[in-house]
Amino acid sequence: MFTTQPTPSVIAVVRRTARALQRSNEYQWGHMGLCNCGFLAQQVTGLPKDEIHRRAMLRHGDWREQLNDYCPSSGLPMDDLVDQLLAAGFSREDLQHLERLSAPHVLAHLTGDRHLQHNIREDVVRYLEAWSDVLEEQWLEVAGVPLANESLATGIFVE
Repeated sequence: MFTTQPTPSVIAVVRRTARALQRSNEYQWGHMGLCNCGFLAQQVTGLPKDEIHRRAMLRHGDWREQLNDYCPSSGLPMDDLVDQLLAAGFSREDLQHLERLSAPHVLAHLTGDRHLQHNIREDVVRYLEAWSDVLEEQWLEVAGVPLANESLATGIFVE
């Protein structure tokens, strides 16, 4: 089950992240500001890639480890960044899944090949698009909008 809040703003930022990643020539899975979570963090916080990377380098580990070690009262710059992601409606678990493209709910929503590589930009874009679609379907259910009309079920929340 998703723990990220399926809200219009969350859906829009996931879609905006997919578009930004698709247009970028700078994707680097090993750079904390240019990887899967790094691109999302840029969209949510407005911080540049280098600042995200700098904050992450003050502590050890990739995004998954940083999210495991997250402490809201630490005062560490990376934890402040994670605070912003959580305040925007994202969960630590879903962010960890984003970094590895591993949420079963998202993978089940994909058509075609479901064996994504976490460090391939095109696979990350596919994952983000599927995740935003699943979040939108969840939001529509909560809002009481019938999903029988496929034109309503995809692509409403685009900025």
